[in-house]
Amino acid sequence: MALRMEHSSDGLTVWLSGEIDHHSARRMREEIDAAVERLKPSRLRLDFGGISFMDSSGVGLIMGRFRLMQLYGGTLEVAGASERIRKVLRLAGLDRLGVLKDAPGEDEPAGL
Repeated sequence: MALRMEHSSDGLTVWLSGEIDHHSARRMREEIDAAVERLKPSRLRLDFGGISFMDSSGVGLIMGRFRLMQLYGGTLEVAGASERIRKVLRLAGLDRLGVLKDAPGEDEPAGL
């Protein structure tokens, strides 16, 4: 499990890689929360492009960051997730929060 963070005027982007399970989610949560509390970005973008496995701890990781960003008046985006991970997130109802971005075809013009 590894994290890479980049802060810009557009917000804070966190690239996650490896597996998200009970043990790794705790460390990810602590590092992300510390950065959010220090920087108070208007947008937090979690890039799941490097995630090879995720259990329910990944859903909890996203939900907790969603609540944290609400406390600071910001937004959360989840991007780059594989179709398999997006399916898990949709089953958990995260698509109703409007946080899932970069789904295949989402950015394509209608009719293509």
